[in-house]
Amino acid sequence: MLQLSTLCVFCGSNPGADPAYADAARRTGELLARSGIAIVFGGGRVGLMGRVAEAALGAGGKVIGVIPQVLMRKELAHDSLTELHVVNTMHERKQLMADLSDGFVALPGGFGTFEEFCEILTWAQLGLHTKPCGLLNVKGYYDPLLALFEHAVREQFARPGHLDMIVTDDDPTRLVERMKRFRAPVVEKWLTPQTT
Repeated sequence: MLQLSTLCVFCGSNPGADPAYADAARRTGELLARSGIAIVFGGGRVGLMGRVAEAALGAGGKVIGVIPQVLMRKELAHDSLTELHVVNTMHERKQLMADLSDGFVALPGGFGTFEEFCEILTWAQLGLHTKPCGLLNVKGYYDPLLALFEHAVREQFARPGHLDMIVTDDDPTRLVERMKRFRAPVVEKWLTPQTT
C-alpha cells in the first residue's frame, strides 16, 4: 500500500449546478482529515475548493494552499489554512502543488481543473512521476472525459496502458483506498524514432 500523507485536490472555484458536487467535496475533505492525509489545493475559499478546505479544517485536518499573487483576490484566498504559499505564476503553483503531494485527485471542476489533471497525467505518461492520479466521478461528471481518453487510445494518440494511470470511483472512500493500492503501469516507451 502506498503511503499517502498528502493528497493534491483539484476542483472547481464554483460549487456547480448539482448539490451532489458540494456534498462530495465536503465528504472528501472530512475523509482526508480523518485519515490523517493533508490536503494540498489551490488556496481559494470559494466553490468546491472552499468546501474541501472548510470540511478538512473542521475535522482537524491539515490544509495547504498554493495560490498565485494574481488570484489572491479573484479566488478569495482562504485566510485560515494550515499553510498558504503565495507564488508568482500559475506554473510555479502547479509545480509546488506537485512537489508537496503524494498523489492527485480531481473533483468536478472547469477548464482549470481539467488542465491541472491532464498536465499531471501527462507528467506520469512521460515518466516524471509515478504518483496516483484519481478522478472522483461524482454522478458521472467525468464520463465524457474518460470517453475522450478512450477515443485517444482508439485513434492511437495514447496507449491502452496509459488509461491504467487513472484511478476512478464515484465514492471518495473507495477512491482513496484504490489510490493507496495503485502501482504505476509499465508502458512501453511513448516516443521512438519510428513514431516521430
